[in-house]
Amino acid sequence: MGLDLRICPACGDLGDRPIVAGAVLTCRRCGHEWPFRKLPLFAVTGPSGAGKSTVGPLLADRFGGDVVVLDQDILWIGALRDEVGAFRSVWLRMAAMLHQNGRPVVLCGTVAPPEFEPLPERAFFSEIHYLALVGSPESLRARLRARPAWREWDEERIEEMLEFNDWLQKSADELGVHVFDTTDASRETTADHVEKWIRARLP
Repeated sequence: MGLDLRICPACGDLGDRPIVAGAVLTCRRCGHEWPFRKLPLFAVTGPSGAGKSTVGPLLADRFGGDVVVLDQDILWIGALRDEVGAFRSVWLRMAAMLHQNGRPVVLCGTVAPPEFEPLPERAFFSEIHYLALVGSPESLRARLRARPAWREWDEERIEEMLEFNDWLQKSADELGVHVFDTTDASRETTADHVEKWIRARLP
């Protein structure tokens, strides 16, 4: 069983669109079948400023190795920054690879179901659970304006993020996204909520 689920361990073919039945992969080229660990992925999403990066270290400490907590922004570089679709695909492949070690991934980053669900790599996961941390426009605007200059949060970019925050809250039921408002919540309260949400859905 290889770690990169797109590569056939028998013939070495690289498949862009995996053939998946349950937790078994089939090579399009040679027909070889092999099992893989098909675990749930936890996407802690929401607009910038709602608390995703803040809660990440708290979750990593609380779970103590039961899950792997990652911040998606670490790969927001180079060619991946220029092609959002490739960025999403790489993250799903990375998460699926980590799942082969037996621990589910909690991915903290700004994402919505329409960006993950249509991708071929979606087949590597039993479920993708989405929890959106959101906030009032006033609280998010204040938090983003207070960020250091190197993060480049000008007024136009802030308004775009506020639009995403509004859309996410209005579309949550339709998208199957759980929502938690962090406007008046402390770091610990937010971490409590996210931890409980994840633990209720662990295999």
